[in-house]
Amino acid sequence: MFIVQNYLLAIVFCFITMLCWGALGNTQKLAGKTWRYELFYWDYVIGILLFSIISVFTLGSIGSEGRSFVPDLIQADCGNIGSAFLGGIIFNAANILLSISIAVAGLSVAFLVGIGPALVIGVFINYAGQKLGNPYLLFGGVLLVTVAIVFNALAYNKRAQSSTKVSSKGILLSLIAGLLMSFFYRFVASSMDLANSVNPEIGKMTPYTAMFIFSCGIFVSNFLFNTILMKHPIKGEQINYLEYFKGNLKVHLNRSIRLTYLGVG
Repeated sequence: MFIVQNYLLAIVFCFITMLCWGALGNTQKLAGKTWRYELFYWDYVIGILLFSIISVFTLGSIGSEGRSFVPDLIQADCGNIGSAFLGGIIFNAANILLSISIAVAGLSVAFLVGIGPALVIGVFINYAGQKLGNPYLLFGGVLLVTVAIVFNALAYNKRAQSSTKVSSKGILLSLIAGLLMSFFYRFVASSMDLANSVNPEIGKMTPYTAMFIFSCGIFVSNFLFNTILMKHPIKGEQINYLEYFKGNLKVHLNRSIRLTYLGVG
């Protein structure tokens, strides 16, 4: 499999990830003009699954280092597979609640109340689970990112309509989403050998395989979570799955591809 060994390249990838971080809210607003959120979210989930499948059979299966996808999946323990799958379920629940809170309370409130706690609590949980990296740099970075989130929320709020009253329901949904979001990665991380990606421990999975199982958890759980949302929408009237198939192939492909590369971050 392909493993990033160069420090500078790893920093570049992290920078790209940060640029993509939070793009789900922006794409959601763009899609909302012509496409219901519940339908938009199906394209998002399908895009994640397709991207993970492409990744495991390309980057996850090339090169001489580590285990390729198929042998890695075969040797993985059921407990580790279940852990990554559960991480996908938790992430999906949190992501749907966050997206709903964006629609109800606005982007500034949802990200400040939701992503802020998710970032801070998540770092503490993951570091407690496996103490990797310099804690001073790690928690110093968390502090800087938290400050950036606050300033970003304040700037967005200043541009928004000040006369609009913030929904208490939106704040509550954001908080629940943030708390759930802070826990999902611990389950995914426990399914991998983070200390040795080149020769992972037997029974553990490589990051590519774990990402695929994680994506399957998102996809499968979406039949439950999104179906409930379609039957009991926060805004608008209830819809059914026939509405999804009214969109042509071009619409679905455009949204899935765009959301895969922007929303996953």
